[in-house]
Amino acid sequence: MNRREALFSLGSMAAAGGLASRAGAVELRGVPKPTEMSADHLPTPARTGGGFRVLTEETDQKTVKAVFDRLIPADDFGPSASEAGCLEFLDDQLSGDYGAGKALYLQTPLRPEIEEEIMGSPQFLATPRERYETGLKALEAYAQENDQAAFHALSPDRIDEILTGLEAGEISLGDDVDGQAFFELMLQNAREGYLADPLYGGNRDMAGWKMIGFPGARYDYRPYVDRRNEDLGLTPVSLIPND
Repeated sequence: MNRREALFSLGSMAAAGGLASRAGAVELRGVPKPTEMSADHLPTPARTGGGFRVLTEETDQKTVKAVFDRLIPADDFGPSASEAGCLEFLDDQLSGDYGAGKALYLQTPLRPEIEEEIMGSPQFLATPRERYETGLKALEAYAQENDQAAFHALSPDRIDEILTGLEAGEISLGDDVDGQAFFELMLQNAREGYLADPLYGGNRDMAGWKMIGFPGARYDYRPYVDRRNEDLGLTPVSLIPND
């Protein structure tokens, strides 16, 4: 390539660069400067009224209550899980996208013998809603068979014993239910209901946040950034305050 050809090539590249810059400018003009709020950016409050939508059977409600209240019992620091609205939180979540497993991959093939090793946790084809439906029935059947009583009617010590056995993988709830994974699912949901923003139906009166001293979804912490190792005494704030 002689100098003439090199200059021509450089000029062509510069022209192409100019075109690219103009195209980029056109694209940038299509991007709104402010990020506007849209419906999918906003939290969806729990639906209230009308009773339970998924946990419609009284026995299922009592079984969940018995489990949740042993996982988070009432004490001097705060209310129990059910008193804090964790059942209402769970029912609302199971009736929506979470319960339908919209964010989960639920297709075959399923290889339980190796998928837990590969993925780090058991994989399921059932949605969370379906897992609760089968898991609660299996838990009730286990109590009826082994204790001749409803699960919710068992003593706190006996419920603790069963939950401990499930957590350790030492109790089988049948071939259709992974008892250990079902325990972990219930524990996860009890924690979420106790600590999630109250607009989702749980954490009633912000009991969970008050217990751990979490001030909530405050917009700006700059007034407190220099205050260390002291109780700020901040009243928790919800994502959507009621006042």
